[in-house]
Amino acid sequence: MMNRRIWAATAAAWLALSAGLPMTAAAAEETPDALVKRVSADVLETIRKDPSLKTGDVARIGALVDKMVMPHVNFQRMTAAAVGPQWRQATPEQKQRLQAEFKSLLIRTYAGAVAQVNDQTVVVKPMRAAAGDKDVLVRTEVRGKGDPIQLDYRLEQSADGAWRIYNLNVLGVWLVETYRSQFAQEVNARGIDGLIQALSSRNKG
Repeated sequence: MMNRRIWAATAAAWLALSAGLPMTAAAAEETPDALVKRVSADVLETIRKDPSLKTGDVARIGALVDKMVMPHVNFQRMTAAAVGPQWRQATPEQKQRLQAEFKSLLIRTYAGAVAQVNDQTVVVKPMRAAAGDKDVLVRTEVRGKGDPIQLDYRLEQSADGAWRIYNLNVLGVWLVETYRSQFAQEVNARGIDGLIQALSSRNKG
């Protein structure tokens, strides 16, 4: 079970995706490490200044993600990877439901941890990538009280040239793989509709 410091770092990571401005031509030319550095700094400042975010207001966090997160994330790829092979057999309607319920689950999971974000700073480590790479790893550390927290991002370059995140790693634990193991049990037992129903129930709880 992740402790509060790790949840806080994960919350900062998720919300960091929602701190950027809508996609522009300049943003499309931004390097992946520069993108992570910019939005990470922006979100920490946003959390500090917004009392409703600091209280873990699910509706406020949800509105923020709905408005600004999607330009920086390939959320369909993230959901598909979490669901696993059965994603290919899902209908378009089922895929939409899965994405909506997964997003709600992430928002609810991390909402309470936002209150733990105080004086953290994010340090982006030198990136190891060759020119022309379309899939890269950006490593960062969240520094504050206590030991630094490892926080890494997997990004891909889309056809429009923009970099989009599709996975997060907190202290060696990848978000997508963590949920994949949970989702697989439900899908194997009850199918895609069973997973949707299970997520919906968790989100209403």
